[in-house]
Amino acid sequence: MPEVPRRYVSSEEDSARWRDFPFRSGDIVISTRSKSGTTWVQMICALLVLGTTQLPRPLAELSPWLDWLVTPRDEVYATLRAQTHRRFIKTHTPLDGLPARPDVTYVVVARHPLDMAVSLYHQAANLDRRLIAELTGRPQRQRSSRPPLPEWLAAWVEEEADPFEELDSLPGVMHHLADAWDRRGADNVVLVHYDDLRADLAGQMRRLADRLGIDVPEDVFPDLVDAASFDRMRARADLLVPGRSGVLKSSAAFFRRGGSGEGWRLLSAAQRRRYDERAADLAPRDLLSWLHR
Repeated sequence: MPEVPRRYVSSEEDSARWRDFPFRSGDIVISTRSKSGTTWVQMICALLVLGTTQLPRPLAELSPWLDWLVTPRDEVYATLRAQTHRRFIKTHTPLDGLPARPDVTYVVVARHPLDMAVSLYHQAANLDRRLIAELTGRPQRQRSSRPPLPEWLAAWVEEEADPFEELDSLPGVMHHLADAWDRRGADNVVLVHYDDLRADLAGQMRRLADRLGIDVPEDVFPDLVDAASFDRMRARADLLVPGRSGVLKSSAAFFRRGGSGEGWRLLSAAQRRRYDERAADLAPRDLLSWLHR
């Protein structure tokens, strides 16, 4: 990681908040692109760190989104300063925008970009943009009516966006993941694949516990795995959804489906080939083999 982290700024986030953040040894930073399994891994970390399925506070308080402008910086800092358990902090900032700390573990979560984009499309309709603009003090972005999902997804694949300005674009997603991929050999960088969580949640939770140095008693582990399942999390949506009350129009809609492959099925054969071409231009082959399995 660079000595001076890159600054990422959007209408709702500012990674500069990390520059003065007082880390503690053992902190866990969960770095993801939007709709890539952020809340899932936050929940897994909460269960592993606390060792119980009964969360003492809402997940967004246990694992604050540090660079989100909706919550004042001093409020986020105070929340984290008051925590006595091992801290696990959310960010959508790529690793090159975070301070380099050998005593901090960085967990990067990846999802097939097409599935991420489909979830992003649906999430946009579930956000109260007026309230977000009011809380951040930033002008509300005027958005035109969106085309149907298949048309929107094909355009998303084609968009020639600046990866440092439009982080949820295809170039932005690939930059975030490629940067983490280059660091995957570091002892304190852990890559987690969304589809691995779906296929073997218990195995992936054990792997993450090992990488974090957490010993989980065998008698409680099955209950922790059950609490991290998609259906159980969806049933507790009001406790687990991110952000302040009202930002999401529906807590239940946040956990829409949680599946994989929907984005690929929405594209025609020609559009799929075009996606493969774009992805090959944006990321190394070994990363794509792991990402697109």
